[in-house]
Amino acid sequence: MDLMKKISETRKYRLEMNDKILNSGFKDYNKFFALDTKAYIDGALPAKTKELMGLVASMVLRCNDCIFYHIDRSVQEGATREELMESFNVALIVGGSIVIPHLRYAFDVMDEIFEEINSGKE
Repeated sequence: MDLMKKISETRKYRLEMNDKILNSGFKDYNKFFALDTKAYIDGALPAKTKELMGLVASMVLRCNDCIFYHIDRSVQEGATREELMESFNVALIVGGSIVIPHLRYAFDVMDEIFEEINSGKE
């Protein structure tokens, strides 16, 4: 499957499953999701910076789903390739060589998201 289709399917799956979780009736999920959402809004730090911070943490923690999400959100908040690559580098320095497979994934996702934007398919 090409990554462009995977990007679309990942976004759709995430929305559907979040909706299922948030409407499950277990209110503690809603509380956590609200905290998570609030953590990434503009404050003393702009949302873009916070998303890039989330990206670094996700790479160090080696969560590809999280890496995808934070790259996607960072770009939506205006992050450039250069800002993403500098963030990837911070993750590599902090996390060490174990981050390399996730760095490969991050580059693949970044390229596809920017290709999507440049082709007008967003």
